[in-house]
Amino acid sequence: MISYKCETLCIHQDKVKEVQENLIQSNDIEKVSKLFKAISDPTRIKILYALQFNELCVCDISVILNMSQSSISHQLKTLKDVDLVRTRKNGKTRFYRLADEHIHKLFAQVIDHVNEDNHEKDI
Repeated sequence: MISYKCETLCIHQDKVKEVQENLIQSNDIEKVSKLFKAISDPTRIKILYALQFNELCVCDISVILNMSQSSISHQLKTLKDVDLVRTRKNGKTRFYRLADEHIHKLFAQVIDHVNEDNHEKDI
């Protein structure tokens, strides 16, 4: 292993090696980046949050968010492309739900984090 030195600190080679061996793979980095880009939009956050409670069709979501069905459909396509939502078809109606329990957990943790930050600022 090459020995590196920083101008102000010595490099902890054992720690550097451990991190290097456990870094996320490039293809996984790309997937994570796309996922975070997809959930960075406020409308998509609202859709995902709504889908935590029930499986919903585009009509339901458009009423909940007071938006056009075409706008909702566009946002749902983005969420589906990164596998955050899945669909079920019943006749002509397509119902949307969160892809899996991980999405529920992700949102629960983010909301807990946001509420914790808000609480700490109030203190």
